[in-house]
Amino acid sequence: MSSAEVPSKFHGWCAVSKDSIEGKFVWQEYEPKAFADDDVDIKIMYCGICASDLHTASGGWGEVDYPQVVGHEIVGEVVRVGSQVKHVKVGDIVGVGAQNDSCLECVQCKASRPQYCDNNPVGTYNGRYSREGPGKGAKSYGGYADYHRAPGHFVVKIPDGLDHAIAAPMLCGGVTVHSPLVQYGAGKTAKDVGIVGIGGLGHFGLLFAKALGANVTAISHSESKKADAEKMGATRFIATHSGSDDDFAPYKRSLDLIICTTNDASMPLIGYLSLLRPGGHLILVGAPEGPVARELPAFPFLFGNVSLGGSAIGSPSTIKEMLELAAKQNIKSWIERRPMEDVNRVIPDMNASKARYRRARFPVFVVYVLVNTKNGGKL
Repeated sequence: MSSAEVPSKFHGWCAVSKDSIEGKFVWQEYEPKAFADDDVDIKIMYCGICASDLHTASGGWGEVDYPQVVGHEIVGEVVRVGSQVKHVKVGDIVGVGAQNDSCLECVQCKASRPQYCDNNPVGTYNGRYSREGPGKGAKSYGGYADYHRAPGHFVVKIPDGLDHAIAAPMLCGGVTVHSPLVQYGAGKTAKDVGIVGIGGLGHFGLLFAKALGANVTAISHSESKKADAEKMGATRFIATHSGSDDDFAPYKRSLDLIICTTNDASMPLIGYLSLLRPGGHLILVGAPEGPVARELPAFPFLFGNVSLGGSAIGSPSTIKEMLELAAKQNIKSWIERRPMEDVNRVIPDMNASKARYRRARFPVFVVYVLVNTKNGGKL
């Protein structure tokens, strides 16, 4: 497709108010950022639905610049590239995750950690571009749409052999857990890894921790997900029914690393910390809408020699490595494909947690992927 054939304005499902997640997204026209020499235009084929989409569209994470097209697990075909873009070409199948731009000049950006940009990390939606160029000041719009325009630095080619729909939710959900697993040595220095929560993020945690060579423990509030967790790679399951010490006591000091994916602000942090060996790390990747600990005693840290930290998404280079691992080891997201035009049915289902362990048909699925059939996506 030539630049003349790419529409000057895009169409997408727009959140226009906080109640959009009740099934009130509106299909309408919007104007993307002005095209720059380092930009890529993508004809969207698939877009995963991430919990972040709901938190943002509803205003749960703060102010929203309505109207807003959410969706940051985007896969599609390149239809236009700027003159400065060399790593992808028209016709390639590519992906864009949760970050769309950064300053590219600060210490963090130059260290391949643009998600921690010192200046302005720009979200794929609900952000504003700040780098000098024709798009400065424009809003960023996401993937519940026909097209997406992104700075090429944040566009990653999808490896051959990796199903495009399966790849989509890896671009945010997958890399959000893959990044800290690699950073903290899963399968290497961290031989025994725990994953808290078996939802969208958590199922990726189990899949990737196993792929990286770790002994994997699934941690959930009940045993209802045990069989599925084992299919995803867990060799041990801890049910934290009440969050009391009795739930954790048999497993104390048995893990080197825990990735916590839950969005529950009342999570039993002290119990999780007790599972760590000295020198261990508890890393938060879920993002509750409220504080996770109003009073956190010092003694578990002092006498356990453990640390509590966090991690956000992943860099384009980390996404590339993750996708290559998924292709090589045939890692598959547990997904259900739904037509893009069904957004106003799918989002309420997602909000009601119907995307988790619905057993109408095998296999069980954990995440939804929107399919844009008119752009070549396959249901």
